[in-house]
Amino acid sequence: MKYRFRLTTSFLLLAFLFACKPNTNDLIKVHEVTPWCIIDFDSLDRTPQQRMAMLKQMGFTKYGFNKGKGDLSKMKAEFNLANENNIEIISVFLWLNAERDSIGQLSPMNQEILNNLAELDSKPTIWLSFSDNFFKELNQKQSIALSVEMIKYIKIKADEVSCQLALYNHHGWFGNPYNQVEILETLNQDSITMVYNFHHAHEYADEFPEIVKMIKPYLSHVNLNGVNKNGPQILAIGQGDHEFEMIRQLLDEGYHGPWGILGHIKSEDVQKVLQRNIEGLNLFNSRYNLDARN
Repeated sequence: MKYRFRLTTSFLLLAFLFACKPNTNDLIKVHEVTPWCIIDFDSLDRTPQQRMAMLKQMGFTKYGFNKGKGDLSKMKAEFNLANENNIEIISVFLWLNAERDSIGQLSPMNQEILNNLAELDSKPTIWLSFSDNFFKELNQKQSIALSVEMIKYIKIKADEVSCQLALYNHHGWFGNPYNQVEILETLNQDSITMVYNFHHAHEYADEFPEIVKMIKPYLSHVNLNGVNKNGPQILAIGQGDHEFEMIRQLLDEGYHGPWGILGHIKSEDVQKVLQRNIEGLNLFNSRYNLDARN
């Protein structure tokens, strides 16, 4: 009787442990993704210390640094704090505006970002994007030429601080993936890659099967989001009409990460926003595994 009881107990324990074990067949490993836009997109306005605690509690080991309120005085301290907590800051956002940035002269804020990076041991990738005011009244040829020359200048600056460079699709002319691929083909520098953001991809949703084949050779990161062609811009993964199919198309084309998820909502606790996106990824993984079994 005791033997049977011990055997039953052991079986139940093994069954419980197996049920709790993460599914290694998941196409997107949820806790390997990178939270993005979590600084200044948080109704609790977390301090860097509180941000580290939240990320550790949720099981994340990395995130991206967006400059938030424009206060860069704590940037180096946050990088050092992340390092102390075994959390990697993988990226820094660099936004160029024609009113403040030009070849040979960056805005004080952008120059401060680069100065900080020069003094840090951590070397995140610089995610680079342009305001649309660079391209007003320029034709396609002129816009490509200006982009290429400006990116070459930023690449020199990135090399000086030992950081990689990736183009980031925002809105406008520079956010058009066809334009970014033309820029990258013209640059012909393998070290410059592309970050593709689903939250800036709504207008290209119907064209994504074509786009994914075009951008795949250049991709170094994909930030996921719910995608409805008519908005809203920020939507949890799984609440849109297109994102699951877009993810499958990326996977089918051979892209398997790295992936990011978004905060990007100022009026909510960012932890709750990230949790909704985790639930969306879990839903995608469960649907994929169900499809694979059928």
